[in-house]
Amino acid sequence: MSDKTISMHACDYDVAIIGLGPTGATLANLLAIEGLRVLVLERDKDIFALPRAVHFDGECMRVFQSIGLADTLLPKLFVGPGMKFVNAAGQLLIDWSRPTCIGPHGWCASYKFHQPDLENALRDRLAGQANIDVRLRHEVFALDETSDGVQLRFEDTSCGKLGRATARYVVGCDGARSIARRFMGTELTDLKSHERWVVVDVLLDTPRPDLGDFSIQYCDPARPTTYTRGPGNRRRWEIMVMPGDDATQLASPEWLWDKLARWISPADARLERSAIYTFHSVVANGWRRGRLLLAGDAAHQTPPFMGQGMAAGIRDASNLAWKLATVIRGTSPDTLLDTYESERSPHVREFIETAVRLGSVIQTTHPEAATSRDIEMSAAIRHFVTPQPKLGPGAYLDASSSAVVGQVAPQPRLADGRLMDDVVGYRFALVALPELLAGCDDIAERAERAGVQIVCDADAVNTWLASTGAAAVLIRPDRYVYGIAHDTASLYSLLEHAFPALQTATA
Repeated sequence: MSDKTISMHACDYDVAIIGLGPTGATLANLLAIEGLRVLVLERDKDIFALPRAVHFDGECMRVFQSIGLADTLLPKLFVGPGMKFVNAAGQLLIDWSRPTCIGPHGWCASYKFHQPDLENALRDRLAGQANIDVRLRHEVFALDETSDGVQLRFEDTSCGKLGRATARYVVGCDGARSIARRFMGTELTDLKSHERWVVVDVLLDTPRPDLGDFSIQYCDPARPTTYTRGPGNRRRWEIMVMPGDDATQLASPEWLWDKLARWISPADARLERSAIYTFHSVVANGWRRGRLLLAGDAAHQTPPFMGQGMAAGIRDASNLAWKLATVIRGTSPDTLLDTYESERSPHVREFIETAVRLGSVIQTTHPEAATSRDIEMSAAIRHFVTPQPKLGPGAYLDASSSAVVGQVAPQPRLADGRLMDDVVGYRFALVALPELLAGCDDIAERAERAGVQIVCDADAVNTWLASTGAAAVLIRPDRYVYGIAHDTASLYSLLEHAFPALQTATA
């Protein structure tokens, strides 16, 4: 059935989200901004009170800024200076230093955080929003597509009561063992990295500046280990499980303190949590089937060596929310949702494949192979630079028209002191030279009809536009560049390509 025959209120909700982790909570907040009716079903009663993810980047911070959480999060964050890979002798193999100053996104490149703090902030933001219905301890057990939506069946596990609801679209943000993915029949593409590690979170009782602020990958074939600083007195070690390890002892305090003795002892720290993880590298082959979609760990999983696991889910949410909104409002065809996977899958795959390559450096456990690696890599220190991949093909102009098309846009601070995203909100922005706009009498009216915020700020805008060689740039709500214009004619063409209704109205 065509979307044109579907009433906006034929279903109980516009979107149902399965899972209220960081990805699901971010998506719900963005859909709240869009004014959609959203149901969130989460099987657990409470936020998991211990850390899991520990890092996000400046692009993620822009998403949290759009939600209105930047000021809430900042006091609890630590700006990370980067990561170093060293061999067993302490020689530097890879230097991945990150600037600690404000960068192109308007934020720092790397933030360390405590996941419960983030999840509480995201949930607090949802609380009290009339269009968001959050139900905890509700476990989904069936998804049935109908002519105009999806029927969800679920159990309230607090009392055993069964329920059902309908939504126009369902997004599975329900983790690595996603039930939504199973109903979709989506398989995972294996990128061939699956190693077991023990993750240990520690709270320092006394200051230990000697541990340092850099994350360190200890590429010691006898026992690969990772050290990461978190905010405040939080520290994390990740310890690779070796073939001779006694699996029954891996979580015991005696085993953990023995492996941590090189750095700390019970005299100056206490164990907060330990868990055994298998670091997977997989990408779902099919993020959409009809009205069912996947996001976050349900769609992809990465080893932690780039700190991009949660960040990838936040990018998914930002990419998907505005597309769902325009489709549900009827201003874009349902096929726009096909661009979600085509854009995001190649993008996240580049990060996962890079993490796998970095992981192969630290996870080398054969002594001779490690010696060869050290000889090769110590001859010239690798200065690693964070990838900045373009989106895959999707909802933007042909990327060959400019190097910036399909790339995330920077966020300058404007003349009035505000960051650009605070002026724009979660919507399209047209960043243009004043002289170009001066020759377009009706551009403000066209932009208003299309829901586009015009940004025309001489210094900040001119500097960036000069670097692109364009007179105007159209930026999507997820902050990726839709297209550029060089003159009046190409500006009108750009807007009509992005918003076909403008062309219809003036035809």
